[in-house]
Amino acid sequence: MFYAIKGSILLLLLACDLQAVGLGEYPCAYEPDPSRFAKQVDAYLVADSINFPTFGGIVCIGSSSMRMWHPRIESDLAGLSLVARGFGGSHYSDVIYFADVLILKYAPRALVIYEGDNDAAYGKSVQRIFNDLKYLIQLCRKRLPDLRFYIIGAKPSLARWDIAQEMQAANAMIRDYCQDRLGITYIDVWPALLNASGMPRAELFIKDGLHLNKAGYNAWSAVIAPILRQAEAGFESF
Repeated sequence: MFYAIKGSILLLLLACDLQAVGLGEYPCAYEPDPSRFAKQVDAYLVADSINFPTFGGIVCIGSSSMRMWHPRIESDLAGLSLVARGFGGSHYSDVIYFADVLILKYAPRALVIYEGDNDAAYGKSVQRIFNDLKYLIQLCRKRLPDLRFYIIGAKPSLARWDIAQEMQAANAMIRDYCQDRLGITYIDVWPALLNASGMPRAELFIKDGLHLNKAGYNAWSAVIAPILRQAEAGFESF
């Protein structure tokens, strides 16, 4: 089947598909407008039409910190079956909107997600960020009850240090939520990216002060990879 669907047609079909798994109940506005990602999502659909991923893998999704990890993610997480589906600039609300075509259709066994960074910078409240994450989990588990989640907390950065408190507050709510729930793991990358003074390590970021460089991704993956390998390697069967 050819999965590439252009522009407004793609977005209309997404709305219909996601209502079928409960997205019609989403209590908030989709802001900013998820249609800004139509081309990026369509590119993934084209890739699927050429080589559809094997069911039962690990979907890795999220904003630019996830997307910019993709060139090396197979190496950093060697031995795990990955479906890399990051799209830079995204929020939790965008992942909710595109959940059917970027997560659920692959029938993954696990989801690794990085969001919250852009949400906070956009001005979304701590409670909104937390609620969106909870909604995404509920949405996915309606279709895939045994899906495991690995939630990477929003990272610190030089460029967004002015909203560090908001990001930490959202991370704390998410961390506390994960502690008592089976199959939901919180991953904290903050300590690895801060110096002894508690500030972001400048040597780990590219010039924009927001995105990680090679050394930054070395530190990032050194935290994330052992957790995923320990938890997921035993489920590899292909």
